[in-house]
Amino acid sequence: MGSKAKNEQAAAGGQLKRASARPSKKDQIISLFLSGMGEVADIAVITGARPSYVGSTLQEAGLVSGYFDLYTSTEHPQNVYSKFFAGKLGFRDEVTARESVALIERLYRQFEFAGDRAGQHHALSMALTMFDRARWTGKGREAGVFLEWLTARLREAATALAENEGAEGEGPPDDLS
Repeated sequence: MGSKAKNEQAAAGGQLKRASARPSKKDQIISLFLSGMGEVADIAVITGARPSYVGSTLQEAGLVSGYFDLYTSTEHPQNVYSKFFAGKLGFRDEVTARESVALIERLYRQFEFAGDRAGQHHALSMALTMFDRARWTGKGREAGVFLEWLTARLREAATALAENEGAEGEGPPDDLS
Protein backbone atom coordinates (compact mmCIF):
# COMPACT_ATOMS: atom_id res chain seq x y z
CA MET A 1 0.00 0.00 0.00
CA GLY A 2 1.39 3.46 -0.98
CA SER A 3 1.87 6.27 1.50
CA LYS A 4 -1.11 8.17 0.08
CA ALA A 5 -3.34 5.19 0.65
CA LYS A 6 -1.95 4.72 4.16
CA ASN A 7 -2.61 8.39 4.96
CA GLU A 8 -6.15 8.14 3.65
CA GLN A 9 -6.72 4.96 5.67
CA ALA A 10 -5.30 6.57 8.82
CA ALA A 11 -7.36 9.72 8.25
CA ALA A 12 -10.51 7.66 7.86
CA GLY A 13 -9.78 6.01 11.16
CA GLY A 14 -9.03 9.35 12.82
CA GLN A 15 -5.40 8.37 13.22
CA LEU A 16 -3.74 10.89 10.89
CA LYS A 17 -0.92 12.54 12.79
CA ARG A 18 0.40 15.99 12.15
CA ALA A 19 3.16 15.88 9.54
CA SER A 20 5.64 16.97 12.17
CA ALA A 21 5.20 16.83 15.92
CA ARG A 22 8.10 19.27 16.29
CA PRO A 23 7.07 22.84 17.22
CA SER A 24 7.63 25.54 14.62
CA LYS A 25 10.67 27.79 14.85
CA LYS A 26 8.40 30.66 15.92
CA ASP A 27 6.92 28.50 18.68
CA GLN A 28 10.41 27.53 19.84
CA ILE A 29 11.53 31.16 19.92
CA ILE A 30 8.50 32.31 21.89
CA SER A 31 8.74 29.36 24.27
CA LEU A 32 12.42 30.00 24.99
CA PHE A 33 11.74 33.69 25.60
CA LEU A 34 8.82 32.95 27.93
CA SER A 35 10.94 30.44 29.85
CA GLY A 36 13.28 33.29 30.81
CA MET A 37 15.84 33.31 28.02
CA GLY A 38 15.86 36.97 27.04
CA GLU A 39 18.91 37.29 24.82
CA VAL A 40 18.10 37.33 21.11
CA ALA A 41 21.55 36.00 20.22
CA ASP A 42 21.21 33.03 22.59
CA ILE A 43 17.77 32.12 21.28
CA ALA A 44 19.12 32.36 17.73
CA VAL A 45 21.92 29.90 18.49
CA ILE A 46 19.59 27.40 20.13
CA THR A 47 16.93 27.51 17.41
CA GLY A 48 19.31 27.86 14.48
CA ALA A 49 17.53 31.04 13.40
CA ARG A 50 19.05 34.36 12.46
CA PRO A 51 19.00 36.98 15.22
CA SER A 52 16.92 39.29 12.99
CA TYR A 53 14.27 36.55 12.67
CA VAL A 54 14.24 35.99 16.43
CA GLY A 55 13.98 39.72 17.12
CA SER A 56 11.16 40.29 14.65
CA THR A 57 9.29 37.19 15.87
CA LEU A 58 9.44 38.40 19.47
CA GLN A 59 8.47 41.92 18.45
CA GLU A 60 5.49 40.70 16.37
CA ALA A 61 4.36 38.60 19.34
CA GLY A 62 4.46 41.73 21.50
CA LEU A 63 7.11 40.26 23.79
CA VAL A 64 9.84 42.82 23.11
CA SER A 65 9.97 46.31 21.76
CA GLY A 66 12.83 48.36 20.50
CA TYR A 67 14.61 45.61 18.59
CA PHE A 68 16.03 46.95 15.32
CA ASP A 69 18.25 45.62 12.61
CA LEU A 70 18.48 45.69 8.84
CA TYR A 71 15.26 43.74 8.40
CA THR A 72 13.11 45.47 10.99
CA SER A 73 10.12 47.02 9.26
CA THR A 74 9.96 50.80 9.11
CA GLU A 75 6.49 50.37 10.63
CA HIS A 76 8.20 49.79 14.01
CA PRO A 77 9.35 53.21 15.23
CA GLN A 78 13.00 53.44 16.21
CA ASN A 79 12.87 57.05 17.33
CA VAL A 80 10.98 60.32 16.75
CA TYR A 81 12.18 60.42 13.12
CA SER A 82 10.78 57.04 12.12
CA LYS A 83 7.29 58.40 11.50
CA PHE A 84 8.57 60.45 8.57
CA PHE A 85 9.75 57.31 6.76
CA ALA A 86 7.31 54.61 7.94
CA GLY A 87 5.70 52.79 5.06
CA LYS A 88 7.03 55.30 2.52
CA LEU A 89 10.25 53.69 1.30
CA GLY A 90 10.72 50.89 -1.17
CA PHE A 91 12.89 49.40 -3.90
CA ARG A 92 10.44 47.32 -5.93
CA ASP A 93 11.83 48.94 -9.07
CA GLU A 94 14.03 51.90 -10.01
CA VAL A 95 11.09 54.31 -10.05
CA THR A 96 10.14 53.33 -6.49
CA ALA A 97 13.79 53.59 -5.38
CA ARG A 98 14.05 57.08 -6.91
CA GLU A 99 10.83 58.18 -5.20
CA SER A 100 12.24 56.88 -1.91
CA VAL A 101 15.51 58.75 -2.41
CA ALA A 102 13.56 61.92 -3.24
CA LEU A 103 11.75 61.63 0.11
CA ILE A 104 15.00 60.90 1.96
CA GLU A 105 16.67 63.89 0.27
CA ARG A 106 13.78 66.23 1.09
CA LEU A 107 13.78 65.19 4.75
CA TYR A 108 17.59 65.26 4.96
CA ARG A 109 17.58 68.88 3.71
CA GLN A 110 14.75 69.86 6.06
CA PHE A 111 16.70 68.44 9.00
CA GLU A 112 19.83 70.22 7.74
CA PHE A 113 17.96 73.54 7.55
CA ALA A 114 16.71 73.04 11.11
CA GLY A 115 20.21 72.14 12.32
CA ASP A 116 18.87 68.73 13.36
CA ARG A 117 21.90 66.45 13.02
CA ALA A 118 20.07 63.49 14.56
CA GLY A 119 17.38 63.81 11.89
CA GLN A 120 20.01 63.94 9.16
CA HIS A 121 21.67 60.87 10.63
CA HIS A 122 18.36 59.00 10.58
CA ALA A 123 17.85 59.92 6.92
CA LEU A 124 21.35 58.62 6.13
CA SER A 125 20.62 55.44 8.08
CA MET A 126 17.39 54.89 6.17
CA ALA A 127 19.18 55.30 2.84
CA LEU A 128 21.89 52.86 3.93
CA THR A 129 19.27 50.37 5.11
CA MET A 130 17.39 50.56 1.81
CA PHE A 131 20.66 50.20 -0.11
CA ASP A 132 21.55 47.07 1.84
CA ARG A 133 18.07 45.57 1.55
CA ALA A 134 18.04 46.13 -2.21
CA ARG A 135 21.52 44.80 -2.87
CA TRP A 136 21.10 41.74 -0.66
CA THR A 137 17.89 40.82 -2.46
CA GLY A 138 19.59 41.02 -5.85
CA LYS A 139 18.22 44.39 -6.91
CA GLY A 140 21.46 45.99 -8.10
CA ARG A 141 20.01 48.87 -10.12
CA GLU A 142 17.67 49.80 -7.29
CA ALA A 143 20.52 49.57 -4.77
CA GLY A 144 22.56 51.84 -7.03
CA VAL A 145 19.97 54.61 -6.66
CA PHE A 146 20.50 54.64 -2.88
CA LEU A 147 24.27 54.24 -3.23
CA GLU A 148 24.48 57.25 -5.55
CA TRP A 149 22.65 59.42 -3.01
CA LEU A 150 24.74 58.15 -0.10
CA THR A 151 28.00 58.69 -1.99
CA ALA A 152 27.00 62.27 -2.78
CA ARG A 153 26.31 62.94 0.92
CA LEU A 154 29.69 61.46 1.88
CA ARG A 155 31.40 63.67 -0.70
CA GLU A 156 29.65 66.70 0.80
CA ALA A 157 30.89 65.69 4.25
CA ALA A 158 34.43 65.11 2.98
CA THR A 159 34.46 68.52 1.28
CA ALA A 160 33.20 70.21 4.45
CA LEU A 161 35.91 68.48 6.48
CA ALA A 162 38.56 69.58 4.00
CA GLU A 163 37.35 73.18 4.14
CA ASN A 164 37.39 73.13 7.94
CA GLU A 165 40.89 71.67 8.01
CA GLY A 166 42.17 73.64 5.01
CA ALA A 167 44.71 75.51 7.07
CA GLU A 168 46.34 72.19 7.94
CA GLY A 169 46.63 71.24 4.28
CA GLU A 170 44.40 68.16 4.50
CA GLY A 171 41.96 67.35 1.73
CA PRO A 172 39.12 64.90 1.45
CA PRO A 173 39.97 61.21 1.78
CA ASP A 174 41.19 59.78 -1.54
CA ASP A 175 38.46 57.15 -1.80
CA LEU A 176 35.68 59.75 -1.63
CA SER A 177 37.12 62.18 -4.20
